[in-house]
Amino acid sequence: MVEAKVTLVANMHFSGSSSSGHMLAMDADDGSGGQNKGFRPMELLLVGFGGCSGMDVISILRKKRQNITGLEMNVKGEKADSYPHVYKEVHIEYVVKGKGVEKEAVERAVNLSLEKYCSVGATLAKAGKITHSYRIIED
Repeated sequence: MVEAKVTLVANMHFSGSSSSGHMLAMDADDGSGGQNKGFRPMELLLVGFGGCSGMDVISILRKKRQNITGLEMNVKGEKADSYPHVYKEVHIEYVVKGKGVEKEAVERAVNLSLEKYCSVGATLAKAGKITHSYRIIED
């Protein structure tokens, strides 16, 4: 079981902690009564998606013995106009850096992550559309 605890610090500033012992700050922007002292909760969904899928992709590429020197996920979400402002569309771009990285290996790793392994992506897909792209940069 995964557990989290979120505690009010002041105004709209909250501190979140997890059962794994990690902490992070959350806040609203200045226009919403916050003081911009941390992530917005909806930003955390995108960060979590990038991290979840990135862990899958790097693990798969390493098993395929690809010479990866860097991996970056750029995640953008478009929220619905009406409440509760769920993400109606999310795009994730994978930027893979390495030496002689095979296009087919990257495509397979990304597809496995998005179709089978990434629980955050599967959760977001229930609310909206997920699209993806990738670039390979020869290092």
